[in-house]
This record gives sequence, C-alpha cells and structure tokens, in this order.
Amino acid sequence: MTSAPIAAETVVPKPSLIARGIGFFSGTVGFVIKLALLGALSALAMLAVGILFSDGKWLAALLIAAAALLIVAVYLIPDRRLVPLKYLIPGTVFLVAFVAIPIISNVNIAFTNWSTLHNLTKDEAIVAIEERSLVPATDAATYTSTPAKSDGELVLLLVDDVTGDVYVGSKDGLEPLPPASVTVEDGVIVVAEGYDVIKGNDLFTIDQELAALVIPTREDSYIKPEGLSIAQEVQPTLRYDPANDTFTNIETGVVYSDNGEGTYEAPSGELLEPGWKTHVGLENFNTILTDPLVRDPFFRVFVWTFAFAFLSVLIQFAIGLFLAITLNKPDLKLRRIQRALLVLPFAVPAFLAVLVWQGLLNDEFGIVNETLNTNIPWLFDPTWAKVSCILVNVWLGFPYWFLVCTGALQAVPEELTEAARVDGAGGLQVFRKVTLPLLLVATAPLLIASFAFNFNNFNNIYFLTGGGPYEVSQTVAGSTDILISYTYKIAFQAGGGAEYGLAAAVSIFIFFIVAGISAISFWRTKALEEIR
Repeated sequence: MTSAPIAAETVVPKPSLIARGIGFFSGTVGFVIKLALLGALSALAMLAVGILFSDGKWLAALLIAAAALLIVAVYLIPDRRLVPLKYLIPGTVFLVAFVAIPIISNVNIAFTNWSTLHNLTKDEAIVAIEERSLVPATDAATYTSTPAKSDGELVLLLVDDVTGDVYVGSKDGLEPLPPASVTVEDGVIVVAEGYDVIKGNDLFTIDQELAALVIPTREDSYIKPEGLSIAQEVQPTLRYDPANDTFTNIETGVVYSDNGEGTYEAPSGELLEPGWKTHVGLENFNTILTDPLVRDPFFRVFVWTFAFAFLSVLIQFAIGLFLAITLNKPDLKLRRIQRALLVLPFAVPAFLAVLVWQGLLNDEFGIVNETLNTNIPWLFDPTWAKVSCILVNVWLGFPYWFLVCTGALQAVPEELTEAARVDGAGGLQVFRKVTLPLLLVATAPLLIASFAFNFNNFNNIYFLTGGGPYEVSQTVAGSTDILISYTYKIAFQAGGGAEYGLAAAVSIFIFFIVAGISAISFWRTKALEEIR
C-alpha cells in the first residue's frame, strides 16, 4: 500500500507596511480622522465667513461657505458618483488658492493707484487730512500732559503752563478737574482721583493711540499731544464739507475736490495728502508707455533682461553639451568621479552660492582679483557687473545642462552616427547633422523653460549686485536690474514710496513678454519634430 501524499502547507505572505497602514486608516480610525479634518475645515470656514461678513465682503463669504458645504457633502455622502470629486477637489482648491487668486489679485491691483500715498480708504484719508491740517493756533495755550486711563479709555491729564489750571481731556472734550482731586509735582499731575496714570513700560504701548488723540475744546480749536509730556492747542487749516465732498482752505478759500484718481485736488493742481486707493483704469499702463521716468528705464532694463537670459541659456547649454560629449566616452578613466564633481555647483543652494561669489568678486579683497593679480571692478562698474552676472549665472546653470545633455546623448541611436561615419561624414559633420538636431528635439522645450526662468531670475541679480551699480542719470533701475528686480524696486523701494499698482502693471507686461517669446519659440521648434 502506498500512503497518500501530504498536502503542502500554504504560505500566506505577510502584508507590507504600506498595505497595513492603508488598512489601518481605511476603517473606523480613518472615518474618525476624516470627521475631525472636516470639522476643523468647517470651523475655519465659519470663522472666515464671520470675518468677511463683518467687513461687508458678502460675495467672498458666500463663496467660502458654499465651497465648505460642497467639500463636506462630497466626503460624507456615500455615493459612487461623487468619488471623482474626492480626487478633483484638493487639486482644485490648491489651484484656486495658489494660482487663480494671486493672478486675479495682481490684475486687480494693476488697475488701481495703490501706493504709499494711496493705501487708505477714502474715509480714512479724510480723517488723516483733517489731522494733518492741524497747526498751532495764534497765542496757542500749551499744557504739561500726563497720559492716563479712565474706564479703559485713554485720556490726558493737563496742567495749563500759564495759569496752572488742571483739566482732563478726551476725545469727547476738555473738562476742568477739582484741584483737590489731583496731586501736582513739578508742574506734572502724578495722581488723579478716578484715573489710572500710565507709567513705566506701559507708556511704550500707547504711542499710536496717543498720536491719534485729538481733544476738542471749542469751535475749530483742539488740543493735540506732542509726545508724552507736552500738549498744545491747535487749529485746522482745512475744513471738510461732507455735502459737497470738498476741502476748503480756511485762510485762502481754495477748494479741493475729488479728482477721481484718489486725491483731493485744487484748481491749480495742488494735491492734498494722503490719498486713497481707487481704480484708475489703464493709467498705470499708460504711465509705463508714456512717462519718460518709467518708460526709458523699462525699455533699457528689458533689453538687458533679454540679453541676460539669452546669453545665460546659450552659454550654459554650450558648456553643458561640451562636457557631456567629452565625458560620454565609455573608456574614460574616473568618468563617474568627474561627472560628480561637475554637478557640485548644482547641489549648492543658488542664493548661498551667489553670496559667496559676491565676496569672491569684490574688487578690493576678493580672491578672484588676488589670484589673477588684477584690479577689475567686477561689481562696481556697469559693464563688468553685467559680465559678472552672466558668468555667475552660467556657473550655477551649466551642471543642469550637463545632466540633461548626458541623458539625451544616451537616447541618440548609435546606428545613425555609425551610418553617417560610413557615408564619409567627419566628427563635426556627425555632430551638426545628426547629434545636435536629435538633442534639440529633446531639449528645445527645456531651453525655452530655462529662458523663461532666467528672464525672471530675481535671486541671482538681487543677491549679487542688488541691481547696481547706479549711474547719476539712473532712477530706481540700476545697471544690472532685470525686469523682475526692477518691478520689485518699484513696488517696495521707489524714491517717492512704494508703487504697488504700477509694479503690478509692469508684472503683467513681463507675463505677456515671456508668454509671447515662449509661444514663438515653441512654434518655431515644431520644425525639429520632423527629424523624428
């Protein structure tokens, strides 16, 4: 008799760590986590909606509320038809938050006069103009003041410097104090019944509130603090008429009216400051094209920006391709080590490398001049500064093209190059007629993208030269400023203050310039596709 064969034991493989993790989060635990995240999202949405409603931004509040309700419904309702939305919603939210909203905001700003002198609302501007118009009155009374609190409200305890009378002043007016209720030392009130005198470090927390305090005394007369211990009687030089929305100079009778551009303007052209933020249509774009102070630097900077981007990409690609071909020989000794060394500049953070180069190129103690035994003003002469920008940019970018070209060379069929050699083509002809065209098929889109990147390569310019050096005739734009750094300076470093609206308009010009050049380049490179 033969015994029956014993069945082999079935070995069940253990699930992987990833599979176990997915299983852990797909059950009850996952549902609880989903509820917690949706609850947090709902709470944030309710907070945002409340703030927007209080600010009168109804449309934005309704959009956020609708979006939050949609997200909660999609992730809670067990309907298979909603499954695609569970994957689309996160991407859509990030697209809207980080792409659509910034673009829409930038375009909106470009059509406004938002700047240092136009960053308030109209009501805030009216209050600011009224405060600025306050000047010391004729034979104005002066007071020694002591800041204090009354029921949480800031008040001034005042001693008349001439009569010695004591008062308390608030935004509601000036009231006398009984002499017996205060203690005066060296002409200063140090104690007052019913008031908490502000002392010590607390004085440093009331500067803004103190500066905004205006105490009415009688018609067209006020008391305004001048620091922590002095107050003075002032009178306005301008009177606002709410019915006609005008300011009138009390002494001269000149009337300032709203000119529709966020400023009150007199018939002579005199403007009252500050103004307010308002839409001005195409005014910023017209300024860029017609105002010599903006137009001339813009076109000068555009020419240099194009040259900087084009020469950087051309030289980077040429050096990268040369090194890739040189190190593409299989029998080359230490090929891997040489390739690794060439990639090192690409591994160093660009802004750190630029700061290092700034020190190396210093004309007085930089190692470059010391090594070459020269005295070249690399960063302080307009021409040499441009050369420095391109050289440093090439040093930072050629490893990228070395890697790209090394990979692209592996995809060039050896049969084509061998066939060309059999037909009698030399090494240069094989490169020009076979290798380079095939490389351009793969690298042309990357060349266009690299050009667009260098066209807006803010970091390299800003950290190396700061856009300088500056010549006497130059305005905010320096010799090495490119359009993006020029835009930054308009927005934050303009001589007359920040010009956000004008900078936003310049950024729109930059977008259309880069988009146009890229579109033409992509259209032209279609001819390379015929090589395939």
